[in-house]
Amino acid sequence: MALSIKDRITNALVKRGAISQKDLNKAVKIQKEKGGKLSDILVNENFVKKDILTSLLSQELGIPTISLSRYKIEPEVLKLIPKKIALHYKILPLSKMGEVLTIAMSDPLNIFAVDDIKALTGFKIGPVVTKDKDMEEAIEQYYGEDAHSAVEKIIEDIEEAKRIEMVDETGAEEVDSSALLKLTEEAPVVKITNMLLNEGIKMRASDILVEPLEDQTRVRYRVDGILQEGSSPSKTLHPAIISRLKVMSSLNIAERRLPQDGRFKIKTADREVDFRVSILPSSFGEKAALRILDKSQAMLDIEKLGFEKQALEAIKESSWRPHGMILVCGPTGCGKTTTLYSILKHVDTPDKNIVTVEDPVEYDLKGINQVAIQPNIGLTFASSLRSILRQDPDIIMVGEIRDYATVDIAIKAALTGHLVLSTLHTTTASGSIVRLINMGVEPFLISSAVIMVAAQRLIRKICTRCKESYKQDESMIAKMGLEAFLKPPVTLYRGAGCKSCNKTGYKGRVGLIETLKLTPSVKELIAHKEQETRVKEQARKEGMKTLRENGLVKVLAGVTTLEEVIRATVSDQDIE
Repeated sequence: MALSIKDRITNALVKRGAISQKDLNKAVKIQKEKGGKLSDILVNENFVKKDILTSLLSQELGIPTISLSRYKIEPEVLKLIPKKIALHYKILPLSKMGEVLTIAMSDPLNIFAVDDIKALTGFKIGPVVTKDKDMEEAIEQYYGEDAHSAVEKIIEDIEEAKRIEMVDETGAEEVDSSALLKLTEEAPVVKITNMLLNEGIKMRASDILVEPLEDQTRVRYRVDGILQEGSSPSKTLHPAIISRLKVMSSLNIAERRLPQDGRFKIKTADREVDFRVSILPSSFGEKAALRILDKSQAMLDIEKLGFEKQALEAIKESSWRPHGMILVCGPTGCGKTTTLYSILKHVDTPDKNIVTVEDPVEYDLKGINQVAIQPNIGLTFASSLRSILRQDPDIIMVGEIRDYATVDIAIKAALTGHLVLSTLHTTTASGSIVRLINMGVEPFLISSAVIMVAAQRLIRKICTRCKESYKQDESMIAKMGLEAFLKPPVTLYRGAGCKSCNKTGYKGRVGLIETLKLTPSVKELIAHKEQETRVKEQARKEGMKTLRENGLVKVLAGVTTLEEVIRATVSDQDIE
């Protein structure tokens, strides 16, 4: 008697060692008790990985597999299957040849889907198998509404359709109905503004810029640290869009001469996202810069920030000191605050009193007291620190050291038994020492208080979907002065560019960090007010790896490209 498809699949899973007979029996028992598809139960109960099951289904059923990220679908083929059907069955039409319509499926056992598509289109169906994740991304790409078509649709159809709910800071969902809001609540403005915000979240952007030019409004999204131009609304709508953002941020829409800063929170796709808003008057109108703080994307585990082992151990060792100061430096947007948050999470225990003072509070940390400064009422970093020291803290995080008053109190706190974490805007770890001296801090205080200084950057990672190897040209390595690090011939990696990474070859970012520990010899140089180059030279002799050196380790590991490391870091020879 011929085996059923179900028996063929389950027997193959056990025979190949993908699942034990014991786990299979458990899954069958669950199916008898609760119902449902056996394949779903196997995956949901973690008895077998979805990719392994998909591959096995393909082999046993004789259905070929396909990678959708490298496949281009013609618009006329997409029209054969409506979006609603594609989402329901998780299928995608690929091509039409004669009377045969080829469709991609993530579940080839779903015979009902094949029958329905056959009845709907009138074609014979040729199925191919693809991964769940590939299917979801492809459906979003081909059936999702892009920014340009969204703007055109909004202008043509002005029916009110708000997909974003405003959330006030107390957590209640509400929309202000005051007279000021009426001006900016007309359907086109609301929908276009919502579309811009949704597009930024969808692209994993860190910032959205809405800029008035002479004859157009330009919208740009910063994705993985690089600005990308998006679809732009009509210039005539620019004042209304800016006013809408002001209303959402509780700013004064009548004030157009002075800069304004605010923030708001939205709820979209079942999660809350914070936006920090900066409005700046320019010659052609007001420019809006929005920083996106998506808590679902926050990585606050120090082990997962991508730092090299040596630097990671230095940070951990310093963070467990009972007192002293740890500084993280780098330009705006390099991940300094995320690193400090990760250190706090690493050392947070019930027996520690941790207090932060920030401008503003970017992420809410459970169990940690966070203070947002308000300079307009006199609540500055310095004044907050004075009050915090009376709150019996063990660990204090200062969002940024901007002036002598703040650094003076922070140094004194580090000297009187507190662990102080903060940031500085300098480019290198050794440069932070010089910066502190320039701010008026005595060298002997730096030597006594500071434990470690770290300099940080974020670099883009190679897209894993289109990653490819190549031989780096020997002459190029010599031209860049990297012979000591890259011995020709060397195999490196890059992204060819695909739909997943928007043809950039990069997707996601990883941290680079150099850690300067204040050893006795380094402290001696500081006491004599030696130049930055001397401090850096001594630190390297004692084992410090620079940003460039850490970056090259990631290049050889295939994490990023040589071009990306050169772009983000300064040559070690340039500052020696």
